[in-house]
Amino acid sequence: MSSPAISFEFFPPKSVQASFRLRDCVQTLAPLDPTFVSVTYGAGGTTRALTHEAVDALVKTSDLNVAAHLTCVDATRAETLAIAKDYKAAGVNHIVALRGDPPKGSNGFRPHPEGFDGAIDLTRALADEGFEITVGAYPEMHPDASSQQACIDHLKAKIDAGATRAITQFFFEADTFLRFRDACADAGITAPILPGILPIENWTGVQKFAASCGANIPQVLQDAFAKATDAETTDLLALAQACELCDDLQAQGVDHLHFYTLNKPELTRDICHALGVTQKQTLQNVA
Repeated sequence: MSSPAISFEFFPPKSVQASFRLRDCVQTLAPLDPTFVSVTYGAGGTTRALTHEAVDALVKTSDLNVAAHLTCVDATRAETLAIAKDYKAAGVNHIVALRGDPPKGSNGFRPHPEGFDGAIDLTRALADEGFEITVGAYPEMHPDASSQQACIDHLKAKIDAGATRAITQFFFEADTFLRFRDACADAGITAPILPGILPIENWTGVQKFAASCGANIPQVLQDAFAKATDAETTDLLALAQACELCDDLQAQGVDHLHFYTLNKPELTRDICHALGVTQKQTLQNVA
């Protein structure tokens, strides 16, 4: 089995210390030669300026193919497209287009009166501007969706609006992704769908993430982490769990894995090494 293509997601730093953490993360993972890396937005667009700064720094200080997240939250169409055009001027031609999470404390997503209605509308506008576009996908039903079929229909609409590929929300069993992939194919979706892999750096944190986005944690995994926590072997279990998940996906024809790094690179690096992805470049001068 050949080694997979890989890509990574980073957070924008919110402090000087976090800036150093992002730099270290990039220095650790960039030599693995990812197809692209992306930088996220915070909920409610709270890190819009920080995302732009982090993207700009990565473009200027590395040879990475950098994608910037862009959402519809709390901005007019003109403001959102101005940000996109600023990215293009900085050399970024790849956008991860998302509806975005509503601000904390709000009662669900509400489009700005002069903004985009959602990810389909945003994708169409970005496609008109000539961007390469990645969108989100949900192998388990999105918390706001009426059904899983509605999620698939929504994804097809985003692809039809001009998206190049989709990245899924994280999941914990290969069959979850494979069933979704097959259902998408049955719906006529031909664009690549990349599985989103979340290395389990912090078991407590991952359980909270999963609860917030509707990702099911199988009982066998809960039991395994309970035992590993008692035995202080959670790091070994996390590596084994992620490698097994990735191996199962590759065995079913998946050739590109997208890792949510949480700006903690060591486990992601170790997983990639175990999958046969080794250092392919020497990175210099990454700020």
